[in-house]
Amino acid sequence: MARLDASELAHRLAREAEAVCRQYLSNGRRVGRYWIVGDVRNTPGRSMYVRLFGPESGKGSAGKWTDSATAEHGDLLDVIRESLGLIDFRDVADEARRFLSVPRPEPDPQYKTYTAPAPTGSPEAARRLFAASQPIRGTVVETYLRHRCIDDLHDVGALRFHPRCYHRPDDGGPTQIWPAMIASVTDLGGLITGAHRTWLDPSGIGKAPIETPRKAMGALLGHAVRFGPACEVMAAGEGIETMLSLRMVLPGLSLMAALSAAHLAAILFPDTIRRLYIARDIDPAGDGAVATLTARAGAAGIEAIPLSPRLGDFNEDLVGFGVDDLRALVRPQVMPQDIDRFLLAGPSGRL
Repeated sequence: MARLDASELAHRLAREAEAVCRQYLSNGRRVGRYWIVGDVRNTPGRSMYVRLFGPESGKGSAGKWTDSATAEHGDLLDVIRESLGLIDFRDVADEARRFLSVPRPEPDPQYKTYTAPAPTGSPEAARRLFAASQPIRGTVVETYLRHRCIDDLHDVGALRFHPRCYHRPDDGGPTQIWPAMIASVTDLGGLITGAHRTWLDPSGIGKAPIETPRKAMGALLGHAVRFGPACEVMAAGEGIETMLSLRMVLPGLSLMAALSAAHLAAILFPDTIRRLYIARDIDPAGDGAVATLTARAGAAGIEAIPLSPRLGDFNEDLVGFGVDDLRALVRPQVMPQDIDRFLLAGPSGRL
């Protein structure tokens, strides 16, 4: 084969995009007009999308790929380089020429159009990240939550585990890979509008040792991470661990984690709700969120009742003092008619 420059090599590879993907991204699979795989290094998963069909150049061209978890993107020369661990472009070009010299069958002509990838950080990117993750049972997410003394893990479909979630530092440093707890943020109709990532230490004993181990993406305002169905009586708070800690002593109560004080203040109310417990964080932002949310709830005809921890939040209480102490703390703050309905009985069987 004649010597070709990088642009021509990329164009020729794009004309046989599916064959390239089958060779170098063998852990993925074709879904319609895309090849889906974990990342450009051929990791199993569903975060990276390669366009198999499209124009030869310009926006949405065939052979272009995007990783929705990391915002990485490139062409099929990048796929060859990263999947084989090559460094010098000469080696990449030689491998591409070798591949292109091997005859392959014609592509399926029925696929002639393509769909643009989801923009980075968009609700669609969040949905793809959540779909690429797996249930938490037996993973480091389960280990992490149990290490935070959260043992009640029923109805946690909003949480998933991603073994290789990319983390891009705020200072522009190199992208890192860590296991992560992925939480779906949903609207009142159950549509995923965003995702929250908590990067974890591979042991599960705490968060990853990085400056910003938590980040959210997508449309968050008004929405929440939800545990349990919309009911007449619910609880809302900021953090996922905070709300799951509260459920350790109020196991029948449906919960909404808004992920920050500002989003807690703006959370939207289900039509069913008549009484809202607000799990406050003890800081100025938490105080402001409680005041704003209480006023909004009152204006909507919803009874708002704050629940206050001893320390900074309910997970700190649970870890520091244990479930019995947390039960004793919460009990007098709960309405009498809700004690039998929601409060977990103590070791003696008493509420």
